Amino acid sequence: MSTGLKIGLVILAVILLFGGCGVSGYNSLVNTSLSVEESWANVQVQYQRRADLIPNLVSTIKGSGDFEQSTLMGVIEARSNATSININADDLTPETMAKFEAAQNQLSSSLSKLLVTVERYPDLKTTKAYQDLMIALEGAENRITKARQDYTAAVKNYNSNVLTFPKNILAGMFGFQKKPNFEAKEGADAVPEVKF
Repeated sequence: MSTGLKIGLVILAVILLFGGCGVSGYNSLVNTSLSVEESWANVQVQYQRRADLIPNLVSTIKGSGDFEQSTLMGVIEARSNATSININADDLTPETMAKFEAAQNQLSSSLSKLLVTVERYPDLKTTKAYQDLMIALEGAENRITKARQDYTAAVKNYNSNVLTFPKNILAGMFGFQKKPNFEAKEGADAVPEVKF
């Protein structure tokens, strides 16, 4: 075998090796990106599940007659705002994520205020419809927490691929960019004050 042929075979082997690594790296980026998309879709489904419970909750509470209308209107408006924001996984940026989180946090806050206000209506709290809705709402909140955890894990895996060498070179070449994650609510680091 001639020296030129040997060099040519070595060069071909190196090209095939790097090509194979490139294909494998690209496929890994695509798979982790699809995992982020799937987990983001599940986050949105779980938030929508919670939002779908709210009209029934509002109707049940309205049946109480003299319930505070401003509290109910706050929940209805927050629900409307939260359900109007749908973000495609391809459009996830820190800005769009912050907008989504703000709307969901507003809804959570309105629901918390509503539930505190309900405490003043013991007859309402004992109705079967209200109790069933509280169980469903608690389940929805648990599913949201689980979906957010799954999304966080998927984003960590994806971002690790996008940011580490040598896949970061492929990520840059093919437009894969870091995905945002959920942020803690402002003030979440403060210890709640308990007074008796």
